[in-house]
Amino acid sequence: MPRILIVEDQPDIAMGLEEDLTRHGYEVKLVADGDIAIQCGREQDWDVILLDVMLPRRDGFEVCRELRRSRVKTPIILLTARTQEAEKILGLELGADDYVTKPFSPAELRARIRAVMRRFEQDESSVFAFGDCEVDSERAEVRRAGLPVDLTALEFRLLSLMVRRRGRVLTREQIIDQVWGDSTSISDRVVDTHILNLRKKIEPEPREPRYIASVRGIGYRFDG
Repeated sequence: MPRILIVEDQPDIAMGLEEDLTRHGYEVKLVADGDIAIQCGREQDWDVILLDVMLPRRDGFEVCRELRRSRVKTPIILLTARTQEAEKILGLELGADDYVTKPFSPAELRARIRAVMRRFEQDESSVFAFGDCEVDSERAEVRRAGLPVDLTALEFRLLSLMVRRRGRVLTREQIIDQVWGDSTSISDRVVDTHILNLRKKIEPEPREPRYIASVRGIGYRFDG
């Protein structure tokens, strides 16, 4: 189920978006404040962020700028009643992926969401290289110095997740939900064991990992 963060301070608009997107198969979270939006955007995994420009405390432009500075790659769609071309250009230059002017139809917004998700998936499907390794999502293959690395299917899903979310801390709970499935009951130690095995296969010095970093008390971060 795709997860969408809606950042909108007008309750009627926010609730209308929540109702429509939930009905069409999305998982939705509502926030109404720019600072909270930055925190949620950094700490949780989203498929799309719908970001109103006119917000209390920090506006949508500032939120977008801060998220991109934090290396959050989640697609961002700006929502605003402003129609000036200069402001649209500013939003895109700050890292937004699309711009929807109010009022808009729910069908149009859903189409924009699907479009940015497709573009993001296409970008992520290309070969990603770090050190002497390559992660080829289309072939479900990892190569090191040009030679295939023998990963289990679970190890490949784990590495792919970390590469997609590179630069962001993933809790063990998030890893379990997205690699094993949220209905699976396993311990944090199982995650640690798989991370250890993965480091042995891709790290130059597994005991001093360069790419899969431990974040004490929280989880792991991919720094490739």
